[in-house]
Amino acid sequence: MTATTSKNSAPAGPDAQTEPMATSATILLFVGLMIAMFMFSLNQTVLATALPTIVGELDGVDQMLWVSTAFMLASTIMMPVYGKVGDLFGRKPLFMFAICCFLLGSVFALIANEMSTLIFGRVLQGIGGGGMMILSQSIIASVVPARERGKYMGIMGSAFAVSSVAGPLIGGWLTEGPGWRWTFAINFPLGIIALIAAAVFLKVPKHTKGAGPRPKIDVIGMALISIVTSCIVLTSAWGGHDYEWGSWQINGLIVTGVIAAVAFVFVELKVSEPVIPMHLFTNRDFLLCTIAGLFVGIGMFGVLSYMPTYLQMVHGIDATVAGLMMVPMMGTMLVSSTLVGFIVSRTGRYKKYPLTGILIMAGSLVLLSQLKAESSAWETIGCLALLGLGLGLSMQTLVLVVQNAFPVSMVGTATASNNYFRQVGATLGMAFIGSVFTQRLMDNIKSGITEIAKAAPHGHMPKVSSTGLTPEIVSKLPEPMHSLIITSYNDALVPLFLWVAPLAVLGFVFLCFLPNTPLAQTLKSEPAKRESLDVEAERAGVVSAPVSTPAETSSVSVAESPLSKEPRNDGTDHTQLTRDRDPRTDH
Repeated sequence: MTATTSKNSAPAGPDAQTEPMATSATILLFVGLMIAMFMFSLNQTVLATALPTIVGELDGVDQMLWVSTAFMLASTIMMPVYGKVGDLFGRKPLFMFAICCFLLGSVFALIANEMSTLIFGRVLQGIGGGGMMILSQSIIASVVPARERGKYMGIMGSAFAVSSVAGPLIGGWLTEGPGWRWTFAINFPLGIIALIAAAVFLKVPKHTKGAGPRPKIDVIGMALISIVTSCIVLTSAWGGHDYEWGSWQINGLIVTGVIAAVAFVFVELKVSEPVIPMHLFTNRDFLLCTIAGLFVGIGMFGVLSYMPTYLQMVHGIDATVAGLMMVPMMGTMLVSSTLVGFIVSRTGRYKKYPLTGILIMAGSLVLLSQLKAESSAWETIGCLALLGLGLGLSMQTLVLVVQNAFPVSMVGTATASNNYFRQVGATLGMAFIGSVFTQRLMDNIKSGITEIAKAAPHGHMPKVSSTGLTPEIVSKLPEPMHSLIITSYNDALVPLFLWVAPLAVLGFVFLCFLPNTPLAQTLKSEPAKRESLDVEAERAGVVSAPVSTPAETSSVSVAESPLSKEPRNDGTDHTQLTRDRDPRTDH
């Protein structure tokens, strides 16, 4: 059978090319997507400095953990759901729904007069926020070719960097000024702008799924992954805090999570439209980038979650100054992420950047683990700036590689699955470092007080509550109690960074096996043929284009389609699909 396509005729069927949007329209749409992503990432951190005031006013110190946990749990559960549903039924209405849901949650949080209302609002924010995060990346992937997408992904990474550090600063400033409720009120003008941008400028072509039956939503799979995610988050949040490790509550969560995970795999292998298709893990680009992204999430959030507390307690500064000391990390992450994005778009080469970034990240964690209580603040700032550089080189590039490995019809599912595992890694990083740090801190303070009492049995010992320490209280403590608290914080936290550093090294090892697949220069609705970068062959008009059946085409990923390889010594994997050439006649 012969498949012939005229050079001047538009290709039809599932392999039809999608014309990119005009640059001006893309930029305006991108602004709206950036605002949506900024809103999501900002609300992960903006309450960090406002939370003590909020729970004090609403009389809910005992429920403080759930203000953050509810948001994180809801957003993590919804990420793969939004990715799959967006691929099946379209991303524009889903994206607008996510923004509206986020704004509705902001309304409940804004008017909350009790903790239950605030937590409910945070759940709604998380349900919407998960979609804003995933669909922003998926929409860009559906309107911008991978080769050009690098610069957009780089800028998105910089927005995440800005919001991660700006969140605590904005939260502290608003809490001390007009009030903590403004941390939710600022979402409304931003959300309206994002809605308008999506409604006016988002025009993603609809990809026909054929004349078959309407796709079935994987309800069972979504329910099971919700159970798995809930067990992970609740185990991380409760273990060592609300319940002892090894208690029946924690063991029950672990067992339930494992059973649900096994059941999830079996279900995904059977259903027609799985929420996280198991064949994603047979794609080497996806598998290696997802593993590395999980390790990046553990290291990044392990540091971000507790470094501001460390700076306040050890260096005796207030929350606003502690946030300002994180700015160098934001700056290096912003610059490196944006710069690498533009370089990747220009050259099409990317492998060396995540490799270099994750290695720099490992080095920065080692340097952070060597900090002493008497170390200057500049040493800490330098280590954080180095960490930001490593994150900027690696984070968004890994997402770009995953998107490049799949057609537009699957890019939402692939992006959401990759982000889901990175979010799980972030949760585990916060939980592991937080649990061990707290336990070590309590032990250090208790043993230190015992030693001081033995050395001066008749001396006056100030009454200190290890659970009620603030920078103000610590700064007023007399010696040797003052030095004891500072040293206890330092010795409890910084050695843990050395425990996390091997994970970054392991991520580097995995990325060494990442194929340097060329970035596609045009959009394709389904995988087609591979691309050769041999300039001479291109000039001669020689293009290898093996024919595959529609069934084979839909099941083989971008990084796995068969073709003849050309020997080159530039370290590039020349097995990329042809997305920017006219197909030739094949027999």
